[in-house]
Amino acid sequence: MKYWLKRNSLCKQAVLMLLLLFPLGSLIAQEGITITGVVTDGESQTPLPGVSVVEKGTNNGTATDFDGNYSLELSNANAVLQVSFMGYETQEIEVGGQTEIDITLSPDMGGLDEVVVIGYGTMKKSNVTGSIVSVDQQELTQVPSTNVMESLQGKLPGVDITRSSGQAGAGINIAVRGNRSLTASNSPLFIVDGIQYSNIQDLNPNDIESMEVLKDAASTAIYGSRGANGVIIITTKQGRQGETRVTFNAYAGVSEVTNYPEVQTPMEYANLRREARRATGDWNSPEDDPSIFNDWELDAVNNNGGTVWPDLFLSKGAQQDYQAGVSTATENSRFYVSLNYFNEQGNQRMDELNRYSLRANIDHDINDKITIGTQNQVTYYDQNFHRDPMNIANKINPLLTPYDDEGNVEFQPNNWKDVNPLIDEEPGHYENNNRTTRVFTSAYFDYDILEDLNFRTNLGVTLQNSRTGIYRASETVDRAGQASEAVYQTGNDVGINWENIINYDTEFGGGDHSLTLTGIQSYLSGQNEAQSARGRNQLLDYQLFHSLGNASEQLAIQSNYEETSLLSFTGRVHYSYKDKYIFMATGRGDGASQLSDGNKWAFFPSISGAWRLIEEDFMADTETFTDLKIRASYGVAGNAAVQAYSTQSLLNRIPFGFNEEPAIGYTFGSRIGNTNLGWEISKTYNIGVDFGLLRNRITGTIDVYDTRTDDLLMDRFLPPTSGVRSITENIGATRNRGIEISLNTTPVQQGIVEWNVGLNWFRNKEEIVELATGSNDIANGWFIGEPTQAFYDYEKDGIWQLGQEAEAESYGQEPGEIRVVDQNNDGEIDSNNDRIVLGSPRPDWSGNLTSDLTVGNFDLNIQVFARVGQMMEYEFYDIYDPSGNENSHRHDYWTPENPTNAYPRPNAGRTQGSTQYYSSILYEDASFLKLRNVTLGYTIPKSFLDRVGISKLRVYATGRNLWVKSEVDNYDPERGGAMSNPIPRLLVGGINLEL
Repeated sequence: MKYWLKRNSLCKQAVLMLLLLFPLGSLIAQEGITITGVVTDGESQTPLPGVSVVEKGTNNGTATDFDGNYSLELSNANAVLQVSFMGYETQEIEVGGQTEIDITLSPDMGGLDEVVVIGYGTMKKSNVTGSIVSVDQQELTQVPSTNVMESLQGKLPGVDITRSSGQAGAGINIAVRGNRSLTASNSPLFIVDGIQYSNIQDLNPNDIESMEVLKDAASTAIYGSRGANGVIIITTKQGRQGETRVTFNAYAGVSEVTNYPEVQTPMEYANLRREARRATGDWNSPEDDPSIFNDWELDAVNNNGGTVWPDLFLSKGAQQDYQAGVSTATENSRFYVSLNYFNEQGNQRMDELNRYSLRANIDHDINDKITIGTQNQVTYYDQNFHRDPMNIANKINPLLTPYDDEGNVEFQPNNWKDVNPLIDEEPGHYENNNRTTRVFTSAYFDYDILEDLNFRTNLGVTLQNSRTGIYRASETVDRAGQASEAVYQTGNDVGINWENIINYDTEFGGGDHSLTLTGIQSYLSGQNEAQSARGRNQLLDYQLFHSLGNASEQLAIQSNYEETSLLSFTGRVHYSYKDKYIFMATGRGDGASQLSDGNKWAFFPSISGAWRLIEEDFMADTETFTDLKIRASYGVAGNAAVQAYSTQSLLNRIPFGFNEEPAIGYTFGSRIGNTNLGWEISKTYNIGVDFGLLRNRITGTIDVYDTRTDDLLMDRFLPPTSGVRSITENIGATRNRGIEISLNTTPVQQGIVEWNVGLNWFRNKEEIVELATGSNDIANGWFIGEPTQAFYDYEKDGIWQLGQEAEAESYGQEPGEIRVVDQNNDGEIDSNNDRIVLGSPRPDWSGNLTSDLTVGNFDLNIQVFARVGQMMEYEFYDIYDPSGNENSHRHDYWTPENPTNAYPRPNAGRTQGSTQYYSSILYEDASFLKLRNVTLGYTIPKSFLDRVGISKLRVYATGRNLWVKSEVDNYDPERGGAMSNPIPRLLVGGINLEL
């Protein structure tokens, strides 16, 4: 901790503020009084024990006794009492010098009356019939992260979120209720302020007002094919009536790789090489070292020299974020403007992301019927990428030293076969820079035609311009002494989303009946242009990729254009009787341009209903249930997310000679078109229960679902004799079924202490039901009855040991070699009968526990996340060279003196490729339990802030990825088995300021 504070002055200041500001509330004492009274239930007039009575803006508080009595000594006779109790509306009461105040609390129905955003509208939470999760704005900002969705990892039942790597600005993987498609997209749809938007990383969490996740077909059906993999709806902040509000949110901190396997030291590597030569009879004792090491290697061995290469690359990183927002309103207009700067420096040099963004939301009431508005965001990225050096650093000979006698980085130390991975970091040798500007702008026109009839039109445009420049000098890892290479790539993307919505909302029968009718016409278009230029042997290295015309070799220019469009018509009816019986039906027709003529259009219906049992007479006297609702739904969704022009056979240009003269010819592309390509169809059943217990002290949701997907959009491989490689077809079927449980409880709410606990758990069984061949497709790794991704290989059964020579010989092996299971017990091992499905990257279940504890002005958030039952192909297990030429990680390998069952015996006569069944050792259980987040915050007392003109000030310290428990030492399995860009630990300090 001392070292961390020394390295990070901002975090140090944040912690000091926590310690110094805590007593401020007690230093500002005024003449006070003692106040007493009784707190009762407004309906039953019975006393309420355990009610929190707090002097607002202070840590001074108490709780009512068994008879509802309270007594509190106030620091100020004109203080305000804040009275709260689970299941009741919070009250604020001005004392005004009184010494006795009796208080009556009214039941809080706000949770049921809470409005949630659904597709093309809003609805009371109590009237929702589908499976929808609402995310509190506070949850979006609790965990500092590059991507707002990463901060919700584990908190959304049914939504599997993992980070793709530890690289600066790395993306995340999101799957809502499993993966349905084998080769088409499985990503959810993001809707921002009513408009489709795919780059969720552009959004700063502090700009978001609310988020809803739509999971079942009844909820997503109104988005048709776009919502086949779930829908995430985001509403950004708007100006509000009242005083101008200014906010400033900032954090900064350091990141460090704490889970990374260690390679062998130079001496451990020397012992590996000795053992490999011992197996071939070329080494028996250190006297034989001169025969297996050259002069400079022998010098390093005898003098304890060499290099631990990975230590040269993994360093401390940093992350910082600054956001300022202004919200204001006049009588007819509302404004929200924010600026954001985000910087992340990865844990390797030359790995850095800078993101700048501006958001401006404006709404204006032209009159009492017409409102217009616009939402705009401009985001600019400047990102440097580093070619990952760890693959070489983990394997390069550790007896080498990276520098010459003068301290300069050597290109190939001691003329070794490997390039020094440090060479890329030399000035002017390597650069990979991307600059992207994205403009997201939308405008709406909202017209209340009649009291119950509304029309709204939304027009959204997304513009993206990107440039990537790459330069690799001759002396780099990629070029390895060949001519330098420069690449310049540009892209221009335009997305247009235009929607017209008419909504009729009425009540009749004395308010017992409510009816909402919605009609939608939607048009979505996307145009993508890409250009690239490449050249080799640049005239001047310092020109990098900026002057390709000076390249003297292999100049090449390419360009590409794609366009897709989607036209849709939708209708929805929502009916409710006494908020007790609720019914909703949706029908949507989609036409997708990338499908074949005659198959472009499809109709997607859904139906759902809910029964609020809590409104029935037989539940009137219950004191256990506050809410109880049963939901059921069925719906059909489609997926057309395939590569554009999959229905067409494209031509590629090829150079050739004709009569010794150069000529140009054309051939079919590797993928042939399918003139019968149609929709991928998913049908989903969902049953759910929403409940509240003990005045909503316990609330929860349980959902059970079953999704069957047919006519999968798959890239089917064709035999080489066809002259092409693949074709996209509608073949095969998958199934996803599971259960989701979400619980929220308040175990303690007394005085200044409140403790909330949330628990999410979900299990999804993903499986392939049908394939084109009617049986397993081993070439593609698809197996009926298994998830869409599976590991198929021999099952390792240890290492053949001394004393098992005869049995090993029957399989053509000897002690020290890998032993695998003879699955059919026929006395021989063959690839057709003895390989099995070992596991899958898909978890059996995921769970999350979140604890929020507030004690006075202190708040403590702890999140524990588990992902259990998945398998990974562990790249670190693949870094083992039995011949002893390359370095390895610290593997436990077999020797006659070390009869392990982990790794085979080193043998200079065998490479990894010639080691039988080597791939069987690569698989590992990737289950993990992670302390995902710990945040300690302190809110400065309001009594002090009022004096300096500040509305709110909170300081906090956060630790992310603090601890990981798994079957694998020194590795975070969330990374999925890869050895590049490990996921780091992050420690930050921050403030939330409001004026």
